[in-house]
Amino acid sequence: MTGPVTVTFAGCGDAFGSGGRFQACVHVRARADDAPVLLDCGATSLTALKRFGLPPGEIGAVIVSHLHGDHFGGLPFLILDGQFSRRREPLLIAGPPGTGRRLTEAMEVLFPGSSTARRAFPVEVTELPPGTTATVAGTEVTTWAADHPSGAPALILRVTVGGRAVAYTGDTAWTDAIVEAARDTDLLIAEAYYRDKAIPYHLRLADLVAHRRSIGAGRVILTHMSADVLDDLPVAGFEIAADGLVVNLE
Repeated sequence: MTGPVTVTFAGCGDAFGSGGRFQACVHVRARADDAPVLLDCGATSLTALKRFGLPPGEIGAVIVSHLHGDHFGGLPFLILDGQFSRRREPLLIAGPPGTGRRLTEAMEVLFPGSSTARRAFPVEVTELPPGTTATVAGTEVTTWAADHPSGAPALILRVTVGGRAVAYTGDTAWTDAIVEAARDTDLLIAEAYYRDKAIPYHLRLADLVAHRRSIGAGRVILTHMSADVLDDLPVAGFEIAADGLVVNLE
């Protein structure tokens, strides 16, 4: 069933807080009675969710693009917040191969003993290799290989929620998989780390400009921008994410 979908950028920054922005965390919700999903959950995400009135306990699933701290490092805090707020509903976490092990390691580094603590809700981890389609908490997720080493495969994501399709590059150098993932989507959320400077394993604004005509998304919103981009806004031909930005897909 197709209906309105709300996309809220709880965090749209890079790893280093450029522009004072929270790290990657995109909140996607179809109907008010449906559990929302997150695309990535960077280390600052619990604070960001609470800042923008997005209750962490309502989140049904977190879909992780890759295992760098600014994209998955908020998971231990999200899980412990659920534990101490008496959450009851399951929390599903989907990410690339290695997600389960890395999550356990992160929890033990940050809060020793937390990975095996008793909780009133299950934390279920699903690992998604590139090139697969799966259903996670009622959300269809399709993955492509990104070009971004993180100690595990990195993913370009396409999620379908409430009949609306959203593609998300995560962090990656340019790859034609971005065109495939974005084809006929309502929205592409694309990294634009630098304008022209080639930073290994990251998208430049120049890459998106060069391929803009082949990107078949209804809208393109830029995220994960460094000061190199943020200091010279707006960007012709693209929408710009900001922390707290709400986008309605209808």
